[in-house]
Amino acid sequence: MSVAPSVAQMTVDCYRKAGQILRGSSLRHGNVVCLDRDNSDDVMVTADLHGNRTNFRRILEIADLENHPRRHLVFQEVCHGGPTYPKAGGCMSHLMLEDIAKLVIQFPNQVHFLISNHELAELTDFPIMKAGKMLNLMFRCGMGQMYGDAVPMIRAAQLEFLGSLPIAIRIGERLMVTHSLPKGCDDEPFDITIFDREINAHDRACGGSLHRLVWGRDFRQENVDYLAQQLGIDLFITGHEPCQHGFSSPNSRQIVLDCCSRLGKYLMIPMAGELTQDELLNQIHSLHAPVLETIS
Repeated sequence: MSVAPSVAQMTVDCYRKAGQILRGSSLRHGNVVCLDRDNSDDVMVTADLHGNRTNFRRILEIADLENHPRRHLVFQEVCHGGPTYPKAGGCMSHLMLEDIAKLVIQFPNQVHFLISNHELAELTDFPIMKAGKMLNLMFRCGMGQMYGDAVPMIRAAQLEFLGSLPIAIRIGERLMVTHSLPKGCDDEPFDITIFDREINAHDRACGGSLHRLVWGRDFRQENVDYLAQQLGIDLFITGHEPCQHGFSSPNSRQIVLDCCSRLGKYLMIPMAGELTQDELLNQIHSLHAPVLETIS
């Protein structure tokens, strides 16, 4: 399968326009999108989707951005996973990445897409293997099945888009959304200048600051306390970690969301002052209504 040249060019133009919107957003300060009561009524935070088309559609239904012009919607980690092409089995999640770019264009300053470890892996050719499959290779295979000879020019625009993504959303003064948190901050303080300055190749490489941020798994209280002190933050909302029930609160400063499964959860944060962790936990909702068992 290969699309017409005009369709391939539209995809290139979409990626480039979306990247320009993200970089030029008036809400963006350095690599952080800043939301407050002056520009927002509420913020819907979602987490890892990995190509789950059903949950993606459900998120859009709930967000209803057309009828809520002061609502903001946060996406993260859409690459690698979900349905595959029937012939060669290439990953179709590249189409969801394109859909995110289209949403950024349709709802500029309302749709925010955070860099995650899987998007960073595509940006830097960092290999990820899961269940015996090389996810990067499957992703490129899917693009090849869709775009054929046009892949190089689409890939270049895609990487431009991925390079434009913010690394954090700051909500009010004391709440921050990132894909994950760096580990060992209490032993090796995190380079917080990454939130303000231009991201470079060293930051993206294995061991660099951005790589450390989006790949970290350290839920110790001491770790999050130290990072919170560095950044002047009380609470963090993250993804990255699979959650059996769609969310978890592994310490007193962090809430983890997961949108991959039928039990996926989202967080709707009202822009009404600074909320406690318990108050935020009460704002977590299921993407899908619970299935009730029937007794026969």
